[in-house]
Amino acid sequence: MFILATFSDLVVIHPQDFSKPTSEAIEDEINAKYANKVVYNIGLCICLYDILKVSEGLIGYGNGSANVHVTFRLIVFRPFKGEILTGRISSSTPAGIKVRLDFFEDILIPGHLLFDGCVFDIKENVWIWHSEGTELYMDKGEVIRFKVENEKFTDQTPVNPMAAKAEVVAELHKEPPYQINASCSAAGLGLVAWW
Repeated sequence: MFILATFSDLVVIHPQDFSKPTSEAIEDEINAKYANKVVYNIGLCICLYDILKVSEGLIGYGNGSANVHVTFRLIVFRPFKGEILTGRISSSTPAGIKVRLDFFEDILIPGHLLFDGCVFDIKENVWIWHSEGTELYMDKGEVIRFKVENEKFTDQTPVNPMAAKAEVVAELHKEPPYQINASCSAAGLGLVAWW
């Protein structure tokens, strides 16, 4: 579920942070820049794990900030294909079930990857699994176990607002930058309360 990813970046330490120990100032800047952000084709960065290499700081002209080249590792959320995770149902639509973890919410279980016999009830806005004569409801907020099938990264490159219309910009950023598609069609998967 979590991996370590190595990065190299230029970290700017502002003069107001010169009173802090250097490692603390660097850690604060790295966490401010990367924590809780998706890096394309890497995953969701959680926090700094360790610092591997730090160059000597060079004072920038004009603002007095120290520029330091740093090589570091981050803890990154990126589950592997086939991994079993547990989350909570956040919503249901005819397309499938949206699931969230405590720190990540772009997980989709498409309707065709649910158990055989699952149907969507439009009136109650819930998926129902018809199994051996019983109806098992997948209600919002229930704890669900699922299997990771694939992941999808969407490039969120900034668009010049002057050059593009608002509708085009809104359409480009409609998809999340990192989405996990999952399945829920094997024994042991589904609502934890069932098993």
